[in-house]
Formats: sequence, C-alpha cells, structure tokens
Amino acid sequence: MVRAIMIQGTGSNVGKSVLVAGLARAFARRGLRVAPFKPQNMSNNAAVTEDGGEIGRAQALQARAARRAPHTDMNPILLKPETDTGAQVIVQGQRAGTMRARDYRKDKSRLLGAAQESFDRLCADADLVLVEGAGSPAETNLRKGDIANMGFARAAGVPVILVGDIHRGGVIAQIVGTQAVLEAGDLAMIRGFAVNRFKGDVSLFDDGRDDIAARTGWPCLGVVPWFDDAWKLPAEDMMDIRSAPGGAVKVAVPQLERMANFDDLDPLSAEPGVTVEIIPAGRALPGDADLVLLPGSKSTIGDLAFLRRQGWDIDLYAHVRRGGHVLGLCGGYQMLGQTIADPDGVDGRPGTVEGLGLLDVETVMARDKQVRLRRAKALPGGEPVSGYEIHMGRTDGPDCARAWLEVEGRAEGAANASGRVRGSYLHGVFSSDAFRARYLRQLGVKSDLAYEEGVEQTLDALADHLERHMDLDLLLSLAAKPQRG
Repeated sequence: MVRAIMIQGTGSNVGKSVLVAGLARAFARRGLRVAPFKPQNMSNNAAVTEDGGEIGRAQALQARAARRAPHTDMNPILLKPETDTGAQVIVQGQRAGTMRARDYRKDKSRLLGAAQESFDRLCADADLVLVEGAGSPAETNLRKGDIANMGFARAAGVPVILVGDIHRGGVIAQIVGTQAVLEAGDLAMIRGFAVNRFKGDVSLFDDGRDDIAARTGWPCLGVVPWFDDAWKLPAEDMMDIRSAPGGAVKVAVPQLERMANFDDLDPLSAEPGVTVEIIPAGRALPGDADLVLLPGSKSTIGDLAFLRRQGWDIDLYAHVRRGGHVLGLCGGYQMLGQTIADPDGVDGRPGTVEGLGLLDVETVMARDKQVRLRRAKALPGGEPVSGYEIHMGRTDGPDCARAWLEVEGRAEGAANASGRVRGSYLHGVFSSDAFRARYLRQLGVKSDLAYEEGVEQTLDALADHLERHMDLDLLLSLAAKPQRG
C-alpha cells in the first residue's frame, strides 16, 4: 500500500528541496520504492526527462536520490518566468503557453486535475511518495485555488510536515504564526514540524523546540543542523548560485536577469582548482578571468540587452583582446553570434537584433522547442559527453564548421578561428569528467575530480545526516494512504 507525506515550509528557500532529497535517499536505502512529487514549481533551471519533457531540477535530483529515473509526473506544473509579470507554463512536461501572473492566479485551479493525475500514476508505482510544497501555506492571499500547498494536500488527502528555517531567525514565530493564520481544515492536515539549518550546539534550542510543540500541539520530528556539503548538490534556484573561491583558474559568470539552466556551473564549482565568480548587476567582469561563461537564458534578447546595460559587452571584448576564453551555452551561444532574428516574436517583439559578434553565426528563433536528452562526444578528443538540449531557435554560420561536439552523429556548436570563443546548445558538458579535465587543462589547471560520484556521496551523507537528526521512523509512521477529498 502506497503512503504519502508532504513537506511544506514556512517560506521559500527554507531547505525543503534538499530535505526531500535526503529523505528520498534515506528511505530508498531502507528498501522502499520512493517517488518525489511537487505539484507546482517555479524555476528556469529545468531538467529534461527521458520522454522529452521538462521538470524542476530539484525533482530530478530527488529522483536520483530515490534511485529512479526522472519523470514528468514528478513535477506536473512548472512555471518558467519570462518577464516580471508572466511565465511559460509547462504541463506534464510540455509547453502549454505563456500566461500573465494575474491570469494564472485566476485559472490555476484548473490545473489541479493534471497534478492529481500525475500524482495517482506515481502512487501506482511507489511505496512512499514524498510531496514538496512551494513557498508557504501561510500566504493566505494565495490560498484560493491553491494547488501548491494546502490546496493539493487536502484534495489528495496527504498529511503535512511543516518546516521552518532557524538560520533566518524567528523560527518560533514562523511556525506558530503559520498555525495562527491557517483555517481549520488546513490545520487538520499538519502532523508535525521540523526546524532546519541550525548552526552550533543543537541542544541550545531545546527550550525553543519545546515551546513550539507546546504552543502548536504538534510533535517535533527534529532540529536539523546546517548541512555543510549542500552546495555540492545541483542548485535549482538562482538564489542558491554560489561563487566558489580558492582555485587558480577563474571562471566569471555574469548573472543575467533570466538566467536559465545554470547547472553547467555545478561541476566547475566543485573543482578545487577553479574559482567560479558570479558577477551581479552593477559590477564589471573581472579583468583577471580566464574564462567568461555566458549561461542559458529564458529570454535571450532581453538578457542580451541587460548584458549591454551593465557594460559587460565592453568587458567581454577586452577579455577577448587579452586572450581570454569565452564559452556560451544555449542562450549564451545565441548572444555570441552576429544577429538574432525573431520573426514571430517568440522571445519578445518581432525583429532582429545585433549579437555580440564574437562568433560568425546567426540565430533564428522558432516556435518549435527542442527538449531532448543527448549523448555526444567531444571533438577532437572523442570524450563521451551526456547532456540535454532545451531551446527555441536554430543557429548556423561559418564558425559552425569548427564544431567541437558531435551529438548523435551530427556536428554541434561553433568556435572562432583561435578556438578561444565557443558556443553550443548542449547543456551538461562539464559533467563529463574526461571532457572537463581536457578543457580545464587548456586554462592551466589539472582536474582529477569524479563529479557524479561526488554527488552520490553527498546524497548518502545527507541521508546519514537526516538519520541522525530527524525521527525518520516517526515521519514514516505519519505518512498515510492518500484519500481524495
């Protein structure tokens, strides 16, 4: 019989995604068939599934922790912000269109059926489904039509554990305050609470833990200390992008407004010989960078304009004149070319804009979206590379004759005559240890890092951490068979 439990937070970024990943690995190691599920997610850092769909990268990591393949049912509703007021809506892995935030709030309850359908399929092939909420159930202005937190919990009949983040301060108010604003039906779904990200001697919070329990009547499932190695796991949220100092080789990454699919940075951040520096708006690109990496973007033309407003184009030209390396991936690749044409207004207003002109290629935006896992090999070394494509547009031109990847028999990417400026649509190339080692040798650093093995070790360490600091037997006993409301 399948059981389910939902992890909701007192706010965004309280560590729900990492906790669910750790719980997935812990219970999978106990022999349970575990599936992660998030009814609604908002992220531009998507993962590609085997069936050619998109889900939030956190759910892909949780699937890996559960030792099963990522599936579109694990995140049936994915919102990918394109502007401050609108987002692309992905339903069960496929693009369903673009919607303004105001319109989505009116119509989101219609998507509950798709979420329940996906949840039911997961339940048919699992012993335990770990459901992750989004944001906070205390946002009472969003409760009507909610499908991300209590709206889903009550519709699917899934009990809830509420998690607060003590690192932010005020965790007693976070949890007790959430209880104070919830309506009776929502309160009835909560079975307990946990406190996350404690730094120092956990016993110092015993009185605080007991005060929360006394005020709420909920049992505490644990006070979880800060997990130091969380940064080694792939990040989903732009808020979690981490500059990694200390290495001799510096990689500078301009933080674009609509930065997307930035998981390419994770293997580089893990390299002890590499410093990854995320450059926020208002700061110049550092003159001592060895590589400037232009990441993916949810709005290539908009982010190109943003890049120019920061003066990063001038910094980039100076970097190239000094003999520095440049790598553009997906949207960053499109920016490096001569022009970006958007005849149908796929990326904004119809028209053509000038690119950075560092590659002799041209891009034409198209409505057809390429979403595929890919197997490739790097040229000329032949190192195997696994990655994915997720883009709208085609790029071609003379510099494509110097492709540096071969993807399933076709040439991919482009390079200038010196080979120091490159671009490609293939995400994930740096996850290949052999390719990454060869690429970094060109920059003057030796790599012997086994990146994927490191992720596995970190997931196991996270599971060990939760086994020590949470009552997982109690959590499992609180999980229940879903009961449709």
